Amino acid sequence: MNTTTKSRTAEQLLSLRGITKRFGAVRALSGVDLDVYAGEVVAIVGDNGAGKSTLVKILAGVHPQDGGTISFGGVPTSIPSPTDSRDLGIATVYQDLSLCDNLDVVSNLWLGRELRKGGALDEVEMEQRSWTLLRELSARIPSVRIPVASLSGGQRQTVAIARSLIGEPSVVILDEPTAALGVAQTAEVLNLIERLRERGLGVILISHNIADVQAVADRIVVLRLGRNNGDFRVADVTSEMIIAAITGASDNSVSRRAALQEESDS
Repeated sequence: MNTTTKSRTAEQLLSLRGITKRFGAVRALSGVDLDVYAGEVVAIVGDNGAGKSTLVKILAGVHPQDGGTISFGGVPTSIPSPTDSRDLGIATVYQDLSLCDNLDVVSNLWLGRELRKGGALDEVEMEQRSWTLLRELSARIPSVRIPVASLSGGQRQTVAIARSLIGEPSVVILDEPTAALGVAQTAEVLNLIERLRERGLGVILISHNIADVQAVADRIVVLRLGRNNGDFRVADVTSEMIIAAITGASDNSVSRRAALQEESDS
């Protein structure tokens, strides 16, 4: 496994050590490590079945890990539910976005977190804050009062990401944010990811698109068959090296023998 390390002065937001997860006889994760720092975009890549979705769901509080430790801000913690994940400071934007097409942008942004004044919804304050947030993200939304159904794919992704920031998280997880988007819409989302980094957030980007990853990520963590198979700084790695780690082309008999021995010992 090729690993690149560098000295860091940024705050470590999230640290995972030895995370394991089983579903019956299937071991989805086998001792996965992950670090996320403030103002950093960490891309997690891997083939189907590599364990990316399982890792995201553990961080989102959907699945508890079977083993290993999670630290947030240097403090050991657990994430037994999605509410605990959100309260901890982790926001997850899933691939399906979970937007209400019949509601306008403001209603989607504040859904479940509505502001009230005198017992009634404070529509003016929510609209003003919505515009402020979208402008900070350099979002191209024509109006915050149009139904989400009328927005483009890139604009819908923007709304979903902006909604995740309402709770002021420290870490944002983006699950395949550019999937099924056109070139212009993908560029819009990549710009938005850079805005998140500029805000000092730790961003975890799940993607199959190596070009997108190399365009915005600071580090690339490769998962293969539920294990770490590379941790690279983007400036020091080529597409060929990433693909080799994803496909296992860098595997050899010695590393495979060690992996099998570790499984039998556990």
